[in-house]
Amino acid sequence: MRSRRTTLFAQPPRPNKIKRLKNRYRFFGISLILLLLGIGYRGIEGFWSQPQAVLVLGGATEREKFAAEFAKVHPNLDIWVSSGSNPEYAEWVFSEAGIDPDRIHLDYQAVDTVTNFTTLADELKSRGITSIYLITSDYHMRRAVVIGEIVLGSRGIDFKPIEVPSGQSSEPFDKVIRDAARAILWITTGRTGANFAHFQQQ
Repeated sequence: MRSRRTTLFAQPPRPNKIKRLKNRYRFFGISLILLLLGIGYRGIEGFWSQPQAVLVLGGATEREKFAAEFAKVHPNLDIWVSSGSNPEYAEWVFSEAGIDPDRIHLDYQAVDTVTNFTTLADELKSRGITSIYLITSDYHMRRAVVIGEIVLGSRGIDFKPIEVPSGQSSEPFDKVIRDAARAILWITTGRTGANFAHFQQQ
């Protein structure tokens, strides 16, 4: 009589879909907590440092107007405006506020929020700047802070966020995640993924 062959090492059952999803969410949650802890630590560390310059993110003329008034209160700081309004208008705003034009640096390399940081991080570092004020609209600040922590943090630059009131609600969180990934991509490869982001928006 032919005996049945028994399997000594049965293959364990594959984890079900719910368990896999739980593991993914757990991994994402831990990663997010670590990122927030890192941001918190840098924020506490940067609290005691004295900013040496101002970085204004383009995208709304109110930011330049706010920065011009802010510059009056901080007369020793140079101001970088990343892809703001046209040069004639920006120069007029700061001139009307009585700001010395030698303090103003208008830069138009950036095409979005990620490149606001990546196009200027190395220049700021080359000038020995290790701490800045970061000015942008309140609804835009959450995304700017995450990108800034990654990009500026990689160059040893901390910052103090200064919000410009807008009356608008905060941007969706998926934009924050997308641009955080692009900022990490820039650190590891030197690319920002700007073309891909532009394609997504279209």
